Amino acid sequence: MNDLLVIAFPSEQKAEEVRSKLLEMQKEYVIALGDAVVAVKHEDGSIKLNQLINTTAIGAASGAFWGTLIGLIFLMPVVGAAVGAASGAIGGKLSDFGIDDNFIKEVSAAISPGSAALFLLVKKMTTDKVLEDLKGVGGTVLRTSFDKTKEEAIRAALAGNPPPAAPSPAA
Repeated sequence: MNDLLVIAFPSEQKAEEVRSKLLEMQKEYVIALGDAVVAVKHEDGSIKLNQLINTTAIGAASGAFWGTLIGLIFLMPVVGAAVGAASGAIGGKLSDFGIDDNFIKEVSAAISPGSAALFLLVKKMTTDKVLEDLKGVGGTVLRTSFDKTKEEAIRAALAGNPPPAAPSPAA
């Protein structure tokens, strides 16, 4: 099961820095991310999404390839490539995977202008190692689907504090 974590940062640079750190951890198999999006709120209130994968560009490239291939059959490869690229770009623009873009924009409306939010879709993680690597990076947890214990540990790690002690079992 995937978990959602949204962390607000004072700047786009800080959010990108933390995302890069998490992507490095993913290479070490400490965390598995389904999606990692940085949403930046501009001074005019508009929200820009920095996605990991540009589906429009991928759609245009694959559409151009298939359009050229089909165009060769009908002896019109240039027309086929153009039509394929256009339809692929439209298909890529309309496709969305990972965290829903509308949800990202809705939550990002709550952050102050000039700041950014990092949206993470966490498939699995080695909690103690991830928290150790995130210790003191700052940021404010806006939303999470983790249980209360993990949420408190994440908040403490971001603030650079030791995680809260687990209650001792009743004897």
